[in-house]
Order: sequence, then structure tokens, then C-alpha cells
Amino acid sequence: MGKDDGAKKERCTVGRHLTFKDEVALPPPARARETAESDISERNIPIGYLRAFVTVLVVAHHSLIAYHPDAPAPSAAWSLPPLFWGAFPIVDHERVPGFGLLIGFNDIFFMSLMFFISGLFVWQSLTRKGTFAFVRDRLVRLGLPFAIAASLLAPLAYYPSYLQSGGNPDFAAYFQTWINLPNWPAGPAWFVWLLLAFGIVAAFIHAIAPRFGEALGRLSSSADRKPAAYIRGLILISAIGYLAMNFYLGYDAWVAWGPFTVQAGRILHYAVYFFAGIGVGAYGLDRGLLDSSGKLARRWWLWLPSAMVGFGALAAAFIAAIGAKFQPLVVWQPMLCALFAISCAVTSFAFVAFFLRFFKRPRPVFDSLSRNAYGIYLTHYVFAVWLQFALLKAPLTGIEKGGIVFATALILSWATTALLRSFPLIARVI
Repeated sequence: MGKDDGAKKERCTVGRHLTFKDEVALPPPARARETAESDISERNIPIGYLRAFVTVLVVAHHSLIAYHPDAPAPSAAWSLPPLFWGAFPIVDHERVPGFGLLIGFNDIFFMSLMFFISGLFVWQSLTRKGTFAFVRDRLVRLGLPFAIAASLLAPLAYYPSYLQSGGNPDFAAYFQTWINLPNWPAGPAWFVWLLLAFGIVAAFIHAIAPRFGEALGRLSSSADRKPAAYIRGLILISAIGYLAMNFYLGYDAWVAWGPFTVQAGRILHYAVYFFAGIGVGAYGLDRGLLDSSGKLARRWWLWLPSAMVGFGALAAAFIAAIGAKFQPLVVWQPMLCALFAISCAVTSFAFVAFFLRFFKRPRPVFDSLSRNAYGIYLTHYVFAVWLQFALLKAPLTGIEKGGIVFATALILSWATTALLRSFPLIARVI
């Protein structure tokens, strides 16, 4: 290998959790284990850390929602629609107005960003594994955890909600109530099944159009120099999808079939972000929009305040729409959908820019958080809901309760995942 070839090889591995030198230096068993755990060829430091950061936001979201200022009163008719307890499993008498602002801010962008990040690695997997192997792997990595989360973790997480509503504490009575529900809530695992569905759709498209990812990638080829132009296009397409579904189904409509629940008004919006991620990833995880020396990363300082402005404009418009009782709907609905799409995109890529700019070298704590992020996402809800239930009568403020729930749920889900991943078979899945 010549000097230039060696330098090129080193540059290609800068974004990874392990450099090429570190990977070669590992003894064979350790190298195989590390590859299985983090899939080195698909991961890089800023994106891995961003994914972990968004997972922490998810934990915070579910930890603080019991103290939301607009949370509904606990429902005595727990088993009847509308199933408010699906979104607010525990409702505390302590309310914190600031938590409502944080939860609203998270809700605008964090799941869209999760779909985008997940899409980044799809094209590499499809081209390396082939269509059928890709689908088989997705069924194991996503389908199996979803089945466990929906059948075991969700009933365990929602039991305190059933108790708070006055349900019979006998677990047999709870089980009977659960199986008679009009739908089977899966909690945060809805993201996992929808991600699996998007992946299968991508695999089907790949089977009939093997180069579709490269075509999507060309759309982001100049995003290192013109990120705003790429993001404007994403805003336009996602806004059209979001507006279409909202006109058809209504704002915040959820649909459910068994454990497969989803906020239907955002399906097309989420799909746009997922396939945008496929295109950006196909072009390169260190090129185009994700170039750490590109214009997006260099101007992170401009994107962050823009995110605040975008969210402020959406919040102001929403408050005005409530005052006007959303009339005329033909004016308010397109305006709110457009502002939602703008706020979501600007905020999402503000965080992308920040992590590209400042997270270039591995850090042990963040490495651990990144490795365990998937398991944290799957398990944290059980800890958060039970902790909220345990603190209902505690003589603490909402801020104190929320802080305790968040910190404890994060630590416990992190430790649980690390323990589970000590078993090689489980580590291959999560």
C-alpha cells in the first residue's frame, strides 16, 4: 500500500468509533464482538452520538409528561376510548409549565430526526447484504424487539396507569382488561414497527429499482455547499405529505390495529425523512450534507437560533389558532402544517450541524451511551412510568419529581441494556 492509499484509508475511517489501526489491533474474538455490536462499517462518531442524544430526549419526554401542565385527569374508564392513558399513563397533581414547552419542542422534531438517522444506514445494508438478507436482518433486529416490547414491556409499563385509574390490583383482572382493550398499545415501540415497515418498503423498491438510493443520493450531492437548498426541498415535500394526511385524517389522528399504532397524520412526513436519510447515506456518511467541513457544520451557530425562531413562530401560530377556534380551517391548517414542517427541519438539521461540528473524536461515556441507545429506547418506558407512579404521593415539586424520574430511568435503562448486551445473542439484536 502506497503512502497516498494509506492516507486515504485513514481518512475513510475518521468518523468511525474505531480507527482502521484500532480495528486491526484487536484480537479476533474482540474484533468480531465489536463488529457485531456496533456494525462499524455503518457508524460514525457524530451520527452515533446524535442518535444517542435523541434517545436521551425520548427518555426525558416520557419522564416529564406526567407533569405536563395540560395533562388530562386520570381516566376512571381506563379501558374505554379515548385512551388518554396511552399518551399520559401517569398524571401527577404537580404540574410544571416549563415541561410543557420542552415536551412540545421535542414533539416537533425528535421522531422525524430518528427516522432520518435510521435511514442513513439503509443503503449500505441493502447493497452489502442484498434484498432478502436485509429484510431477514430487519425482522430480527426490529421485529423481534417489537414483539417483546409490545407483548411484555408495554403491559408491564401500563399496569401503574391501570392502578391509578382505580383498576382492580389483581393481575388476572388487569390481564382480562388488557386483552379486551380496543387496541393493544405498544408504547414507544410504535417507532420500531414503523421503521421495520419503511425498511421493507425500501427493500421492495430496491428489488425492482436497484439504484434508487443512488438517485436519491444525487439530490444531496451539493448539500455540502448548499445545505439550505436541500433543506428547503425537504421542507416542501414533507409539508405536502403532512398537509395531505391532516386534511384527510385530522390533526393528531392516531390509527391502530392490534399493537400497531401510529400517529397517522405524520406517516408521510416520517417516510419523507426516512427516505431522505437513505439518499444522504447513499451519497456518503462523510460527504454532502454530512461533510464535517461543509457549510451546514460550519454554520451551526446560525442554525441553532433559527430553530428557536421556527419553534416560536409555530407556537405563536398555534396559540392564535386556538383563540380563533381554528376558523377558518382552510387558512389555519395549511399555515400550521407549513410551520410544523419548517420548524421540524430547521431544528433537526441544527442538531445535525452541531454534532458534525463538535463531536469528531470518541469519548468513552458517549461511546457507551451510543452502543446502548437502542436498548435504552426499548426499556426506559417501564422504568419511567413506574417511577412516576411511585412518586405520586411524595412531598416533592414537579421539577424535583421530573428530575428524579428522568435521571433514574436513564441510568436504570442504560444499566439494564448494558447487562443484557453482555450476552452475545442479545448483543447481536440490540
